[in-house]
Amino acid sequence: MNQHAQPPAAGDGGGEAPQGGRLAENIVAFARILRRAGLPVGPAHAIEAVRAVEVSGIRRRDDFYWTLHAVFVTRHEHDVIFEAAFQAFWKSRNVAPDQKRTADKPKAGAQRLAEAMWAPQRTSEHERPLIEIDASLTASDKEILQAKDFEQMTAAEIHAAKAALRALVMPLDKVPVRRHRASNVTHVLDPRRTMRASLRGGGDMIAMRWRTRARRPPPIVAIADISGSMADYTRMFLHFLHALGGRRRVETFLFGTRLTYVTRQLRHRDPDEALAACTAIVSDWSGGTRIASALRAFNRQWSRRVMAGGPIVLLMTDGLERDVADDLEREIDRLHRSCRRLIWLNPLLRFDGFEAKAQGIRTMLPHVDELRSIHSLKSVADLAATLSQQQTAGDRDRILATLRAA
Repeated sequence: MNQHAQPPAAGDGGGEAPQGGRLAENIVAFARILRRAGLPVGPAHAIEAVRAVEVSGIRRRDDFYWTLHAVFVTRHEHDVIFEAAFQAFWKSRNVAPDQKRTADKPKAGAQRLAEAMWAPQRTSEHERPLIEIDASLTASDKEILQAKDFEQMTAAEIHAAKAALRALVMPLDKVPVRRHRASNVTHVLDPRRTMRASLRGGGDMIAMRWRTRARRPPPIVAIADISGSMADYTRMFLHFLHALGGRRRVETFLFGTRLTYVTRQLRHRDPDEALAACTAIVSDWSGGTRIASALRAFNRQWSRRVMAGGPIVLLMTDGLERDVADDLEREIDRLHRSCRRLIWLNPLLRFDGFEAKAQGIRTMLPHVDELRSIHSLKSVADLAATLSQQQTAGDRDRILATLRAA
């Protein structure tokens, strides 16, 4: 049983079947809401849920909750949406929809859940309005989607964002490596190829052969935070890494309270299947975060294996470390010295008034080369463009200015 979601209190009400024997219809309606909210729920799940409730009974509200949870929830990231949908659906229906919505800051998945809860009912073919011009995903909609926060996207917008990430223009940067390749330009003499060419003609004529340094894209090492505040952003970031992995070597790690290597799982050709494989082996998804211990595990166990070739390291975290000690500065400094560039991706930069007040952020800032946001399609596109460029002095100046402002 998944322990991330918190069941409702046993005495919250709603533990008895609705009057009139409409429990099965309510479960089917609840399944439709979950499907519209983005969960992979179909008719078979609804039938199985009805049978499970008939077998287990609904004497207590938390028993009813976990019965439906066992049928409808198959991935860690669906816990939050299921819990919010359960609380909103299985309660008194005498409250008007406008009164149910609060003015608080939307939580993860709140918009697509509200869209699923208050979506209009299905209509017949004769009742459907005639659409003369379909303006969905026009230029205006695409511009809005580019700047929209991943955490506040609807299910349809998330689907469109995934397609946009797959079509993103990936970086084409290349750096010289130690190996050489054949070249027609006079650069360095290639003795081996020269002798082989001379033997073909009996040694009467020696045609010089040349070689030059080979150039390859530098590898990428991604270390992404999957704590509760970062889960939605990391999920979209993994889609970007999946697309990037088809063009260069990408090593991916996820961390919450422990470090998990997920490169093999991301090699599935289907991005959704790859993401499902990642969540299946990660036990601390949407939990706490321990940045220092995760970096220490990486530096001691994985650094020598994956840091060959001078990689670019993408560290994705909000920097909100609970236990900040000297080991955080030591480990981030060691990571910085082991790579070509260390780019810190922080979704908190989406706020205009961001200041480096947290101690963990202040500890890590002096040891990174670049600090960038990662909260929308536009920010991901900017990151792809940044990977194709060399670091400039302005990047360090902006980081120092952020520290001085705090």
